[in-house]
Formats: sequence, C-alpha cells, structure tokens
Amino acid sequence: MNGDQDKREHGLAAVAPEDAGSQALAEALRSSFGLIKLVMVLLVIAFFVRGFFTVGPQERAIILRFGRPVGEGEKALLGPGLHWSFPYPIDEVNHVPITEIQRVESTTGWYAATPQELVDPRLLPPAGPSLRPGADGYVLTADQNIVHTSATLSYRINDPIRFLFDYVSATNVIRDALDNALIYSAARFKVDDLLRSDRAGFQEAVRKRVTELLDAQQVGVVVDQCNVQSTWPRYLDGAFNSVLQAELTRSKVLEQAHSDENQVLSQASAEAISLTNAAVSVRARLIKDAQSDAQRFNDLLPKYRENPGLFVQQRLTEAISQVLTNAQDKFYLPDRADGKARELRLLLNREPLAPKTESSAK
Repeated sequence: MNGDQDKREHGLAAVAPEDAGSQALAEALRSSFGLIKLVMVLLVIAFFVRGFFTVGPQERAIILRFGRPVGEGEKALLGPGLHWSFPYPIDEVNHVPITEIQRVESTTGWYAATPQELVDPRLLPPAGPSLRPGADGYVLTADQNIVHTSATLSYRINDPIRFLFDYVSATNVIRDALDNALIYSAARFKVDDLLRSDRAGFQEAVRKRVTELLDAQQVGVVVDQCNVQSTWPRYLDGAFNSVLQAELTRSKVLEQAHSDENQVLSQASAEAISLTNAAVSVRARLIKDAQSDAQRFNDLLPKYRENPGLFVQQRLTEAISQVLTNAQDKFYLPDRADGKARELRLLLNREPLAPKTESSAK
C-alpha cells in the first residue's frame, strides 16, 4: 500500500512541472503574436500614410501605376494640394513644373573648354595654329567661314503628358532641336552679319527655327527666350582684332568727317542766311529807290510837257553844276545861235599858279 501511494505521488509531481511549462510557452506565444499583429497594423498604416504627397502651386503631378498613368488626358494631371496614391513600387508620382522656367544649353558649335574656363576665359590655354576637329565644335556661315556659337534656350512645359510620355527624354529632344537651329541659321548668315552687324537677327533666326521644330514634334513646351553667343575661332584672334581696330579707325574718321561736314554746313548755312538777308535788304532798298525815282520822274513829267526845251536846259545846268563842283576851272560854252559847232582850244600844259606867300599877301 505504501509503495503504490509513493508511486502515485511521484507521478503527480512529474506531471505538474510539464503542464506549467506548456502554459508559460503558450502565454509567451500569445504575447508574441499580439505584438506581431500590432507591428503589422502599424506597418500597414505607415504604408498607406506614405502615399500622401503634396503638389506645389507651380506644379502638376502624374501618378504612374505600374508604369501607366492613372487617368487620361487632363484627368491624369493633379493640381496643387494634398493627394494620395499607393506607395512605391505600386505607384510612382512625377512632379512636373508648369510655370517654372527650364533651360537647356547647346555647345555643339563651341570650342572645347572646361566649365571653369567657360566662366573665366582667362583660364583658357593659348590657342593652337588651327581647330581641333575632334574636340572643337564649329558651324559654317553662308560665305563659307567658320565661327563658334552656342545658345541657351529657356522654355516652359505646357503639355506634361506629351513631355513625359511621348519621348524617352524630352530634354534631349529640345537640345537636338537647338543644335539643329544653330547649324541651320548659321548657314544662312554671312560671318560679318553673324558676328557684328546683325547679331540680333541671327539670334531671332535661331529662336524661330527651334520653335518651329519643337512645335512640329509636339514636345509639349513653349519657348520663352533664346540667348545666342558667337565668336570667331581663337587662333584667328590677331586677324579679327586687326579688323576690329581698322573698323574703329574707320568709325573715328567717319565721325570726324561728319563733324567737319556739320561744321561746314552750319557755317555755309549761316553765310547763306546772312547773304540772303543782305540781298533782301539791298532788294528792298533798290525797289524803294526805283519807286522814289519813278515818283520823281512822274512829278517832273508835267513840267517837261509844258516846256521841253526849258526843262532840258534846267536839268543840264543842274547836272553840270553837280559834275563840275570840284573842278578848278570851269568853261561853259553855250550853243551858237546859228547852230554851228564852236572851236575850243585849251592849253593843257600851263604852268601851275604860284603859291601865295606872306609878302604877296601884303
């Protein structure tokens, strides 16, 4: 009896520890599963919270779900504000700046230079004897000359759908169009016009050409501005500087010539005005004298008609008195009564009168 009782007590003692361990393990597993569930819930919440994004006032956004846009046409564009999409990798959000000015640069026609050398040309190494065809870019002008030219194009995106999805890289398409416009326009300008006399015309031609190409390809952008920079090959600096110096000298000579021209014209104009005024004055005086003489003759005409002979004799006497006012000797020979001519003999070499002295005066 005692032996059976000891066996039962020993069996109960062995079973009790095993039930307590299982219970502790079960409780630990339940706690772990609860924590895992909480973490999974938090992860799901975080996953969906990550889907919120904001579109700026100068932007538009497009949601790509597995690489395809959500919506069609204008409906695919999301305006400013808060939006939600599935996080990556399900959805991908592309932000497109609508009003922001984008820029692309073309250096296909420019000589080889580092960014630092482009900013500060003084860092450029000395020019070689010729172009480096493998490194230096250039364009040909209409008169078969070589020049370097580059351009910076400013544009805005007006059709994000075409800009993002019609081309693998719309920026490269715009740069290619700008390269084409530089080469095409340079071939229609002479070197002097392109570099000096018609730089604005060349820049406008480049802008017009690149606009036509982008519109034809429907890239979805609007050209805002196009700045073009052009120069001659560096190894020709001496020749072009001589030409510029000659043009400066020519300009100075022409300016001096124009100054002299203006001075001569001004002086001639003043002299012409002076002569004209003098002529007008003389003309007025002559007219006045003529009118005065005419009036005097008209006043004398009735007297002449009354007695022509007496009138003539009076006028003759007046004329002779005026003519002989300062004459030393005066001889007056009236006409002979018989009408025949009188003979007049004058001694021209007579001795001059002796001057009066004080003794003779007494």
